Amino acid sequence: MTLPEGRRSSSYTRLLKYGFTDPAAAERRLEAPALAAGRTDPVLLDALGATADPDLALHGLLRLAEALDARDGGDRQALMDTLVTAKPLRDRLLGVLGASEALGDHLARHPGDWHALVTYEAADLNPGVAEFEKALADGARGGREAGLDAADALRAAYRRCLLTIAARDVCGTTDVAQTAAELADLATVTLRAALAIAAEEQPGDAAACRLAVIGMGKCGGGELNYVSDVDVVFVAEAKEGTAEGPALQAATRLASRMMRVCSDVTPEGTIWPVDANLRPEGRNGPLVRTLSSHLAYYQRWAKTWEFQALLKARPVAGDLTLGQAYADAVAPLVWQAAERDNFVPDVQQMRRRVIASIPAGQVDRELKLGPGGLRDVEFAVQLLQLVHGRGDATVRASGTLDALTALAAGGYVGRTDAAALDAAYRFLRAMEHHIQLHRLRRTHLMPEAEADQRRLGRSLARVLSWPPGTEPVDGLAREWKRHAREVRRLHEKLFYRPLLDAVAQLEPGAIRLSAKEAGNRLQALGYADPAAALRHLEALASGVSRKAAIQRTLLPVLLGWFADSADPDAGLRGFRMVSDALGRTPWYLRLLRDEGAAAENLARVLSAGRLAPDLLLRAPEAVALLGDPEGLRPRGREALEQETLAAVNRSEGAEAAIVAVRGVRRRELFRTAAADIIGAYGRGGAPGAAAANGERDPHVRVDTVGDAVSDLNAAAVAGALRAAVRAEWGDTLPTRFAVIGMGRFGGHEQGYGSDADVLFVHEPREGVSDEEAAKAASAVAGEMRRLLQLPTTDPPLHIDTDLRPEGKSGPIVRSLASYAAYYRRWSLVWESQALLRAKPVAGDAELGQRFIDLIDPLRYPAEGLGEDAVREIRRLKARMESERLPRGADPTTHTKLGRGGLSDVEWTVQLLQLRHAWAEPGLRTTRTRKALAAACAAELLSAEAAAILDDAWVLATSVRNAVMLVRGRSGDTFPTEPRELAAVGRYLGYEPGHVGDMLDDYRRTTRRARAVVDELFYGA
Repeated sequence: MTLPEGRRSSSYTRLLKYGFTDPAAAERRLEAPALAAGRTDPVLLDALGATADPDLALHGLLRLAEALDARDGGDRQALMDTLVTAKPLRDRLLGVLGASEALGDHLARHPGDWHALVTYEAADLNPGVAEFEKALADGARGGREAGLDAADALRAAYRRCLLTIAARDVCGTTDVAQTAAELADLATVTLRAALAIAAEEQPGDAAACRLAVIGMGKCGGGELNYVSDVDVVFVAEAKEGTAEGPALQAATRLASRMMRVCSDVTPEGTIWPVDANLRPEGRNGPLVRTLSSHLAYYQRWAKTWEFQALLKARPVAGDLTLGQAYADAVAPLVWQAAERDNFVPDVQQMRRRVIASIPAGQVDRELKLGPGGLRDVEFAVQLLQLVHGRGDATVRASGTLDALTALAAGGYVGRTDAAALDAAYRFLRAMEHHIQLHRLRRTHLMPEAEADQRRLGRSLARVLSWPPGTEPVDGLAREWKRHAREVRRLHEKLFYRPLLDAVAQLEPGAIRLSAKEAGNRLQALGYADPAAALRHLEALASGVSRKAAIQRTLLPVLLGWFADSADPDAGLRGFRMVSDALGRTPWYLRLLRDEGAAAENLARVLSAGRLAPDLLLRAPEAVALLGDPEGLRPRGREALEQETLAAVNRSEGAEAAIVAVRGVRRRELFRTAAADIIGAYGRGGAPGAAAANGERDPHVRVDTVGDAVSDLNAAAVAGALRAAVRAEWGDTLPTRFAVIGMGRFGGHEQGYGSDADVLFVHEPREGVSDEEAAKAASAVAGEMRRLLQLPTTDPPLHIDTDLRPEGKSGPIVRSLASYAAYYRRWSLVWESQALLRAKPVAGDAELGQRFIDLIDPLRYPAEGLGEDAVREIRRLKARMESERLPRGADPTTHTKLGRGGLSDVEWTVQLLQLRHAWAEPGLRTTRTRKALAAACAAELLSAEAAAILDDAWVLATSVRNAVMLVRGRSGDTFPTEPRELAAVGRYLGYEPGHVGDMLDDYRRTTRRARAVVDELFYGA
């Protein structure tokens, strides 16, 4: 295509039109002597322009023609003549050259292999094992005649056969499933040839044993990629006259040589790695075992994932009789895997392992392992097979698409869903194939370069018949994201939708799971009571009402979220109860259907424990909080108190007022617990979206919960105070009255199960006698306590006044003057320590501040504590450790009084405050963590020691919060019931199956803290 200089620009335009990105280089190549016979023919240019990468196709064609010219000019002429006259060869050869740089390299090295693409008969379109066996043998024979050794001849012959598969693929003659099957057949033949080479090289070993090669993974399933590890397992038996030990050694040598023939890299390239790591004990186990040894391992030691891998096992090479005996022997074990005690945890662990294996920077490019990727489809299909294949042999197919078809035919997957999943899987596999085909490298990542994406898009547009005019890069991205979303949706739905069909009213003639099959599936998902779960599903989804229809849309996804929790049964039971309560409310189901976050948040909350569901079921309308992006953000003290006092002012009578107060507290407690459960606290983003923002910081989480619970309790106390005063005295009490928070209440460190430790202080108003004021103050305090603990559906708030002067034997309320007199004359060192966390929380703010001014010299003594006082505190602490720890409690896991627990850390910090706060203003705080940080800044302890104490305190507090959320009642140690313990672990960030790690971590953290306490507190 030699062009005059004056027409150069028009040729550029034409070449650009055909898709060439470097027209100047294309012109030079077309003008090369080796292409003289075809460069003037417009048919050639049209064909080049139709390839995935015209530049690459033209470059490959020129290299092939030049290689033929160097070897035999006549053959080059035959190639060019055939190219311009035979469309089948033109499409095949140029299609391969435009899609695969690696196969272009092969043709340049073995130019005669272009003849393999000439035949275009029907029999050539779908070759099987026999055809590949002959082609591989012919190619290997030719390679040996050309001087290659047996292994390199096999590698060259393999590439020649691969060339024909790729040609049919890129031309759209075969679909992706046929291509994968052909690749698996070629792999089967190649393994046989490689084993034959090993036997030829090692005849003594071959004579000593029977060796069978079992195909696993995609090779066994007949769905191989262009470039993939070929997974195998070896099984051997001794031949007559040979002992088992020497026979296994001989078989191991044969297997090892066979693997090297396939896996070694030489100038002829490599075929593919042979991976035997799916064998018993993985890479640590022997390469070859006898059949009885395999069975002994699977019967005693194998894990669930190993049986899942055996789904695809089939004999492919060597002694096929022995291989079939292996397949027949392991098959019953595969179909019993779903009955194993650890089936659900193993399955969940497999899913997490896959997700965790993806590098963070590759998640959005992963076709195989990423969200909506190939593994999602394969995992869901295999899981359904394991559950239903026990009783239905028709679903025991080894290939993913065949298995999906069988599952749909059996009614385990809806026909429409199966068709959509089939289409998505085919598209993703086609993408994977064409990405790998370019350089014949093992990869599952979408290329980042635009040129690579363009080539891939053009290649897939030809195969998948995209609409004309579709821009390749945009079209590829759009189709990929569409299919990935569909896979994600169906992955979530696939396992759960038929459960609803088992209990819901279906169209006449529709197939559905039996009750037994549905129960099996629920049990496999981790539901402890499948029968009860089915009853809940029937109640929710049966019927033809709009409500039932929406439930049938929601439940497939909700069931999956429940199944991912520590207690799926509780989640489903709670959802039914909430739905029964709100089913007639028009906004409820619409909220869950249209607001994805609301449905997921509700599922997490309902299945995480007892506290939050109990709070929600007392007022189900609070579910609306879960759909509002701002709904889970903690409300401040001022807003809470304003709402509470307004509710009291609107109420008639104290008891009606306290119902409103406790209703606000219950709602806010639910808001706090729900946000905590779904991961809104301790992350970077807004609460509503926090679950996607990475790992939670437990320190921030504990502080946030402590602030939120302390604020809502303070608002409740303020409301109770207003209600008690209004009931008897209207707006004016004869005495000024303040509530002082103590302990965790004053320290803003309350948990879900904390009592409200308080002191009541009053001061008579002008003209009111001390006796009248004291009587009024006592009445108010008593009424507050009564109101906050009235038996209602809302959780009570227990008021604890045991930290008052003289303890339980002293008056509940004192005047400010009485406190001053007592502290001046009788105060003990433990009272100074208790007052470290005193802070006004309700009532007369000015009086509260005067109380703080009164006690500051007591809790921050000038020049610090004397040695006698220090010894007294140490004595009290030691006595508490020996006397107050409950009988039978494990001191290594008791969060409050155990080794390195809350008491240890808090008493250590408080001793530092009592000794040094007079000189270090930063220590004058009611908060433990803030005081600890101030002590570190003042160099009263090392940064390492401060971090150790801080971590232990945060961990112990987190455990107490988790126990309350899970059990619905407070506790100072880990639960013993397995599901509750697993739920606590989930709250703390431990995956299922790792509660042992949680306990070990707790003991290690608190043990280190105790060592610091011994040094700082006891001076050891």
